[in-house]
Amino acid sequence: MRNLLPFISSHPGGRSALTCRFRCGDACFKETPNNSDNEYAGDIIAGAVSRRSMMRAAAVVTVATAAGTAALTGPNAPQAEAAALAGHGHKRGHPHKPAPSGARGLRFSPVAPNKDDKVTIPEGYAQNVVIRWGEPILRGAPAFDPDKQTAKAQAGQFGYNNDFLSLLPLRGERGRQVMVANHEYTDEILMFRGYDPANPTREQVEIAWAAHGLSVVVVQEEHRTGRLGPVNRHPLNRRLTATSEFRMTGPAAGSALLRTSADRSGRKVLGTLNNCAGGTTPWGTTLHGEENFNQYFANGTTDMHKRYGIGTGATERKWERFDRRFDLAKEPNEANRFGWVVELDPYDPDSTPRKRTALGRFKHEAAEPRLTSDGRPVVYMGDDEKFDYLYKFVSSKRMKKGNSRAAREHNLTLLDEGTLYVAKLSGDSPVTEIDGTGKLPSDGEFDGSGVWIPLATGTTSHVPGMTADEVYVYTRLAGDKVGATKMDRPEDVEPSPRTGRVYVALTNNTDRGKAGKAGADEANPRNNNKHGQILELAENWDDPAGDGFAWRLFLVAGDPDDPSTYFAGFPKENVSPISCPDNVAFDDHGNLWISTDGNKLDSHDGLFGVATQGDRRGELKQFLTVPAGAETCGPVIQDRRVLVAVQHPGEIDGASVEKPASVWPDGPGKIVRPSVVAVWRKDGRDIGV
Repeated sequence: MRNLLPFISSHPGGRSALTCRFRCGDACFKETPNNSDNEYAGDIIAGAVSRRSMMRAAAVVTVATAAGTAALTGPNAPQAEAAALAGHGHKRGHPHKPAPSGARGLRFSPVAPNKDDKVTIPEGYAQNVVIRWGEPILRGAPAFDPDKQTAKAQAGQFGYNNDFLSLLPLRGERGRQVMVANHEYTDEILMFRGYDPANPTREQVEIAWAAHGLSVVVVQEEHRTGRLGPVNRHPLNRRLTATSEFRMTGPAAGSALLRTSADRSGRKVLGTLNNCAGGTTPWGTTLHGEENFNQYFANGTTDMHKRYGIGTGATERKWERFDRRFDLAKEPNEANRFGWVVELDPYDPDSTPRKRTALGRFKHEAAEPRLTSDGRPVVYMGDDEKFDYLYKFVSSKRMKKGNSRAAREHNLTLLDEGTLYVAKLSGDSPVTEIDGTGKLPSDGEFDGSGVWIPLATGTTSHVPGMTADEVYVYTRLAGDKVGATKMDRPEDVEPSPRTGRVYVALTNNTDRGKAGKAGADEANPRNNNKHGQILELAENWDDPAGDGFAWRLFLVAGDPDDPSTYFAGFPKENVSPISCPDNVAFDDHGNLWISTDGNKLDSHDGLFGVATQGDRRGELKQFLTVPAGAETCGPVIQDRRVLVAVQHPGEIDGASVEKPASVWPDGPGKIVRPSVVAVWRKDGRDIGV
C-alpha cells in the first residue's frame, strides 16, 4: 500500500504548482502578457450612455423574458426548499440529505464538498471508467504497460490528460457513438518512473509527442445501463498527435508569417498542441482549441513572442533538444502555427484536420458554434489568459443540410470565410459603485451593454496599422489596438440552444486590482478574484451576427456565505459552493452544467448544474467531484448519461510515479491514469428528472 501525499496547493487559483508547470508553463507566476494600456470597462461608461440605451432596449428585455428575471417572482418554492434544507443539517449552502427536488434536470441530491480520492456522485447513480490513458484503440496497438512504454505504442493508444469530449451519433450501429477527446498536455513526472526533468530521453519526448493531440474512439453502450466502453480497433478509431499532419486554411494560410524552413508553403503543420476544450458543429465535425501552446517553444526572441507568453530560455520538457522547430531562435515562425482552432471530421479517418486561421490565433479554450436565422455559423471563443479577450467569428457562408458528399465538402469551408470580432463591454452603474469587493451596485445587478469590434474580414483588415495576416496571426495585438475589454480569464463560451443567450466562464484573476494592473469593472467586479464568474449576454434582436449585445453577470462564484457571491438572485442558502468555472455545457432542459478547475474552497473540483430559466434560475447543485489533484473537464450531458474527463488525477506537489498522491482509478499498486467516466441513474431514467 503506497502512502498518499497531503493536498498542497501553492497556486493562487487553487491548482498545484505541478499542474502549473506542465499544463500552462507557470503562466500565473510570470508577467502577464497583456500590458496594453487600452481602457477597461469601468473607464468607458460615460461615453457609452446613448449607445447603451439603444442596446438595452433591444437586448436586455429579451434576456429577462427568455431567460427569466434575476429577481425571483414565483411562488414560495425556493424559500420552501431552503426551509426543508435547514431541517437536514444544512451547512455552507449544502444539505446533508436533501430531497431530490429542484429544476427539471437537476432533481438529484447534491454532492457535498469533499476531498475523497474518487469520483463522488449523487445517491441513486452509478458510474464506470469508459477509457483510460494508454488503452489500445488502433489495430496492432499493445496493451498498456507503464514500464514498457514506447512512442509507437502510444500512437495507437488513448492519449494523456483527456479534456474536451464530444459524443456523435453513429448511424447503422446500434448502441454505438463516436467519442472524440482532446489530450491537452503531458505530465512526465507522473508518466515515467525515475523521470529526470533536466535530462529527458528522446524516447520519453517522443512518447509525450504521441500522448498529445486527439483521439477518435467508437464507444458501445451496455444494454440496460448507462455504461460505456471502447470498441477497440473500430475503423473510425484514430489518433492524431504532435507529429501528425494538419493543414492551414483560411485567409492567413500561406502567409509569410506561417512559413518555416520545413514548410515554405505556410500551409502544412506537424501536430496540434495543448488542446483544451472545443465544440461540436451542426454539420457533424468537432472543433478543438489550442490553448497554452506557448510553453512548448524555447528561446523567444521578439515582443510578439512575449505577448503570447513565450519565454526567452529553455522549456520545461526540453523538446527543443530533439526537434529544432521548438527552438524559436532557429525557427521563429513555428509558434505562429499553433494557437488556432482545429476542425476534425471524425467520420472520415483519412481526412487531414484543418487549422482555421479566420478564427484568429490566441490561447483558445474552446469554440462553440450556433447558426444565424439564415444558416450561417457563429463561433464564440475565449482567450484563456488574465486580462485577455472575448471573441466571435461570423461566417459569410450558409450551412447546407444533409449528409451528401457535396453538402459535407461545402460545410468544411464554412469557417474559412467571414468576420472576426472582439468584445468591448460597458457597465451601466456609476464607477464609484464598483469598488472591487463584489458588492452589488444600487440597481441590484452587474450588467451593461457591449459592442463587437470587427478585426478582419477575409483579406481586409479593420485594425489600423495591421494587415489582415497580422490580425489573424497576432490577434491579441489587434484586440489591444482596438481597446477590447480586459477580462478575468475567459474560457469556455456556450450559447444556450433554448434561448440563444451566451454564457462565458471567467475562471479567475488574482492580478485584478494589483498595482499597475486593471482594476475592478462591472463585468469583472472583484479585485484579487480567486473564484471567477459566469457572464450572460444577449445579442441585439437575438441576432448572433449583430454588432451589439447586452450582458449581465449570471453567477459570481465562491462560498455562498461570502457576501460578494451572487447566484442570479436565487437564495444563496440553497446553492452549492462553486469556485473557478471552466468548461460549460447545456442539457435538453436548458440547464447550464459547469466544470471547475482550481477550486479554492477546500474541496476537490467538480461538476455543477444550474437552472438558467424560471423561478429557480440560479439554483446551482453539485453533481460530482473528482479525485485528488484532478480537474473536471469536457462534460457531455445526455438525457440518460453524463460524461466527464478526469484530467491530471494525483497531480499534487511532490507526487511522482514512485510517490503517488492518488490511487484512482485502479487502486493501490497501479499507476494513476487520466480517464473518461460515465455516470447514469441506477433506475435507468433520465438524469435529474
